[in-house]
Amino acid sequence: MTKTYAELLREARATIPEVSPAEAEILAEKGARVVDVREASEWEQGHLPGAVHISKSYLEQQIEGAVPDRSSRVVLYCAGGIRSLFAAQTLKEMGYTDAVSMSGGFQQWKSEGRAWTAPVVLTQQQKQRYSRHLLIPEVGVEGQARLLGSKVLFIGAGGLGSPAMLYLAAAGVGTIGIVDFDTVDLSNLQRQIVHTNDRVGRRKTESAAETINALNPDVKVVPYEEMLTEDNVERLIAGYDVILDGTDTFETRYTLNDAAVRAGIPVVHASVFRFEGQVTVFKPFDGPCYRCLYPTPPPPELAPGCSVAGVLGVVPGVMGLLQAVEAIKLLLNIGESLAGRLLIYDALDGTFQELQLRRDPACPACGAGVAQPKATTASASAAVTA
Repeated sequence: MTKTYAELLREARATIPEVSPAEAEILAEKGARVVDVREASEWEQGHLPGAVHISKSYLEQQIEGAVPDRSSRVVLYCAGGIRSLFAAQTLKEMGYTDAVSMSGGFQQWKSEGRAWTAPVVLTQQQKQRYSRHLLIPEVGVEGQARLLGSKVLFIGAGGLGSPAMLYLAAAGVGTIGIVDFDTVDLSNLQRQIVHTNDRVGRRKTESAAETINALNPDVKVVPYEEMLTEDNVERLIAGYDVILDGTDTFETRYTLNDAAVRAGIPVVHASVFRFEGQVTVFKPFDGPCYRCLYPTPPPPELAPGCSVAGVLGVVPGVMGLLQAVEAIKLLLNIGESLAGRLLIYDALDGTFQELQLRRDPACPACGAGVAQPKATTASASAAVTA
């Protein structure tokens, strides 16, 4: 039996609840998931604050990623309130029990003077480069724009920093700072994949910048050809959202830790030894810091560096990639970070173990009585939320 458009619309209105823009705003404030089902070109002209974009053409394919709980309240809207009715009808058929359509759509929302957001518009080249990110509801255009506006500082362009900076550059992190005073040595190339054979003898910051710029011209590389010390640490870390710690001395780690806690900047820490690695996140006052984990440095003979003990080249690669993952989660404010957890990897066994970490109330860096910074750098600099 064939049906006319008018009949289909009548059926949709008979089965799908409609809410006014005022009611939709209240529902959103109470936690309802707002979904914009217009086309991408319409979304780019403006949308409701906090809405997720899934065009009606991809609704069945992408809604489960954005709203996995079918009992969640979902408010759908379009330009005038018609497409959202049919979209809500589709969700009902998929088992969503509390989907409603906003009458009047975005046009009525704006005409009533309600707040709306003008999204950052990516260039066509950026849309193509980051297309796989744009398909992920937890990233999308807003998340990608946030990555492009983020700043990550690497302490070291070695075995840990090399894979992490390559993947953060590929992901579109807009500014990558690199602190390293060393030059490329032939022995580095077994694990430090950001460098190449023809760059032996050149500055590591210069070599890393060349590789990153060749990979992604969107990224600005800021080199710091100096050793991180008590005298320059505050200047070096200022303005960065996340720090990736690839250092190999306890003295430098303590210096970095204390300054990052004072500045409220999270540090993604990793270290390796032969076939083993460990990674965690030190998020100031939201978990332990490095001094909580290691109140005093162990004797040098118990913590030899790679040049003394050796390391399987791929192990820092694994840990560096995990650092990159944690950095992206922090920048996008998604998932659960490794703050308060230490992930230990054994390459010979192919196993991961997790240890729970706690803050030390007596820690001189972040313990009781230590004043917290007003806001972390990452939260203060982020203008949009994925």
